[in-house]
Amino acid sequence: MAGGKAKKEKGKPQQQHMPYQGGISFHKSKGQHILKNPLLVDSIVQKAGVKSTDVILEIGPGTGNLTKKLLEAGKKVIAVEIDPRMVLELQRRFQGTPHSNRLTVIQGDVLKTELPYFDICVANIPYQISSPLTFKLLNHQPAFRAAIIMFQREFAMRLVAQPGDKLYCRLTVNTQLHARVFHLLKVGRNNFRPPPKVDSSVVRIEPRKPRIEVKQKEWDGFLRICFNRKNKTLGSIFRQKSVISLLEKNYRTVRALELGKEDSAKEVDTKMDFSSFGDDQGMEMDDDGDDDEMEVEDGEADGVQSEFKDKVLGVLKEGDFEEKRSSKLTLQEFLYLLSLFNKAGIHFS
Repeated sequence: MAGGKAKKEKGKPQQQHMPYQGGISFHKSKGQHILKNPLLVDSIVQKAGVKSTDVILEIGPGTGNLTKKLLEAGKKVIAVEIDPRMVLELQRRFQGTPHSNRLTVIQGDVLKTELPYFDICVANIPYQISSPLTFKLLNHQPAFRAAIIMFQREFAMRLVAQPGDKLYCRLTVNTQLHARVFHLLKVGRNNFRPPPKVDSSVVRIEPRKPRIEVKQKEWDGFLRICFNRKNKTLGSIFRQKSVISLLEKNYRTVRALELGKEDSAKEVDTKMDFSSFGDDQGMEMDDDGDDDEMEVEDGEADGVQSEFKDKVLGVLKEGDFEEKRSSKLTLQEFLYLLSLFNKAGIHFS
């Protein structure tokens, strides 16, 4: 089931749900928008490349329109559905059919459910869980072959964006670190019952094999700083007093641990707070506004911080990154820049 939240119109009562011909009401507030176009359902299954030996994970099966086609194409379908009414409808729909022994229905919140083994995932999801679900799947082990997921169109275009695109953001880079993402088809809102307020897109996500190994907290902290102002130069971003201060505290902590100083335990308690450097992995735009007032001139820092700032900027100069912008850096360039910082003893977690 897919969905996008709609703004309430003043003076007009909101219709919370629409009846299904079998007596089930769909709740927009829960993102329940059921695919009604059989040709689109066929196209999704075809583009998924389902094999007859595949165990398929379906998220948000609803009343089972897509489920039926997946059962016909694969070996087994494991459907995760949070709505008990839909669970009963699925069980009634396939009871006594040749497919009944190849369908397993799990009632629960997919974000809180331990997922079993599967070869491929096909999902038409509530859009409000797009980001956490994407990263839950990407962290799933053993790695699956592919996930074919219906997202709100703008979210989907962020996943497939390339350096220089307007929608290229931290979400893009984090996703593409773990997977290759391809846009399959655009889906108009009228293909759903009831129709959402936004268009959708189907994307194919293929986990990288082998995985690109990074320390996740280190990587996240690094990207939060880089994408704080993605259209400003990296030299400008890393000159900010707040950034220099955070990195220097972390640098001293690491140095204290390496040297085995007696007060290292105190230093370890110094936590880095990156909350001011970006939003959660969601639909929010990266803040591209000017923030020149946040920058610190060379003469404004004390001697120690000035020395450390020279060290940070020296890393940028070494890799020729000082005049480059995050909005145009490739995944490989981000990985290389982080390795240069780490080599210099500068860490982000």
